[in-house]
Amino acid sequence: MTLPKVEEKEKKLNIESIAWEGMTWVNIEGPTEREMQYLAQNYPFHPLDLDDCLSRTQRQKIDEYQDYLFSILHFQVYNKATRVSTHTQLSVFIGKNYLITIHTGELKALVKLFKQCQTEEEVRRENFIHGAGYLLYRTLDGLVDSYFPVLDKILLLMENVEDKVFDENVEAAQELAILRRDIITQRRINFPLRTVLASLEGKLKRFTDIDMSVYWGDLMDHMNKICDSLDEIKETIEVYKDTDFVLSTERLNRVSRVLTIFGAIMLPFLIVSSIYGMNVIAPGGIEATGSHRTFIILLIVMSGIAGTMLFIFRRRRWI
Repeated sequence: MTLPKVEEKEKKLNIESIAWEGMTWVNIEGPTEREMQYLAQNYPFHPLDLDDCLSRTQRQKIDEYQDYLFSILHFQVYNKATRVSTHTQLSVFIGKNYLITIHTGELKALVKLFKQCQTEEEVRRENFIHGAGYLLYRTLDGLVDSYFPVLDKILLLMENVEDKVFDENVEAAQELAILRRDIITQRRINFPLRTVLASLEGKLKRFTDIDMSVYWGDLMDHMNKICDSLDEIKETIEVYKDTDFVLSTERLNRVSRVLTIFGAIMLPFLIVSSIYGMNVIAPGGIEATGSHRTFIILLIVMSGIAGTMLFIFRRRRWI
């Protein structure tokens, strides 16, 4: 079977398509107004849905119509350099004999599956044979499974952070903050995604010729595993954060105790040098004009101040 050629207009519009046995998969990377106009002219899509495809601030959702379903899904894209995840949007139109995916090209699992369907007859037949609903399942299953290497990377980072938390010579606060921010981002992406996928199962039945319960159950099992792992990681990170705070405080207290000891040792030297550094007659000091009365008054004033401070500290239960 020869691969269907994409029309010249579609190439210019950055639209690729695959057709097999009456089923068509249209893939649009980097959508613009021109691609949306093409869809409006060739498919019965609501104008608001087409506008949502160009927006980057849409929440995950499913809109059901008589002839098609429109869904917006978010998937994480992990940046190895910054170790922080961001989300990218996947817009999906699914009808009786077509599937349209619209994205920015960052979803490598989707791009890989589309290229395989273009070049390999067996892969194309395997994914297209049961209709648009099954093709969408295979696409989503690949996207969900592609997250597990990221999850393994996060678990490895957690082990490294654990070692740093209990190493007195390493500051782990920044590492914990980066990892904690990434976990929050991934939870914000995956938890709503799980909810949308759970409600999508029943709506896809009219777009496939097989019972999808087992397949969808496997997909949801993977999503539940991801979300449960993120919950466990979040709780562990909170424990590490508290542990790092306690250990940092304990190290600071040790330093404070040492400084307090040095201060107590130096206090007699400061008192003696201060008293005998005054220009008054003091016992054992260098003779100066005046009387001992001034020296006695100074001692009384200093003793009064010290006694007042001790009284206040005791009153406030500081000592």
